[in-house]
Amino acid sequence: MILPDLLQPGLKLVFCGTAASAKSAARGHYYAGPGNRFWPLLFETGLTPRLFAPQDDHLLPALGIGLTDLAKEASGTDRDIPPAAYTPERFAVSIAKFRPKALAFTSLTAAKIALGARHPPGPAQSPAFPDLALWVLPSPSGAARATFSAAPWHALANHIQALA
Repeated sequence: MILPDLLQPGLKLVFCGTAASAKSAARGHYYAGPGNRFWPLLFETGLTPRLFAPQDDHLLPALGIGLTDLAKEASGTDRDIPPAAYTPERFAVSIAKFRPKALAFTSLTAAKIALGARHPPGPAQSPAFPDLALWVLPSPSGAARATFSAAPWHALANHIQALA
């Protein structure tokens, strides 16, 4: 396993990516690539009380936030990951086991793989997760800078803050 799931019962929100980047795999922490906006976005949107760094990823479950990926045995960019490395069934079992209040995909690709269909950024629905608030987010990766919008991230944070 490249990065262990950071999941537990009682989470408000789980973020799911496609796979760990090469930098994340090398450093052993989620969203550790240069230019990745994940950690600044969590703080900017109010999902975390301070700016966390990748090495702080283990602290997120105490804040009600979990982390996972669809491919646990491969790392790199989406184009580097062989389709067989994605395990949406394993992911669905984990989500059913831990039952978070919301699930957010940190890329359009992750959402498509897990939900079986393309979804635009923002709230989503899927029969695969009928009782769960789903969100599809633009990738925070530095490689996705040209198409990035923070608006869906802020909408997600507003939804999560309304749950409190």
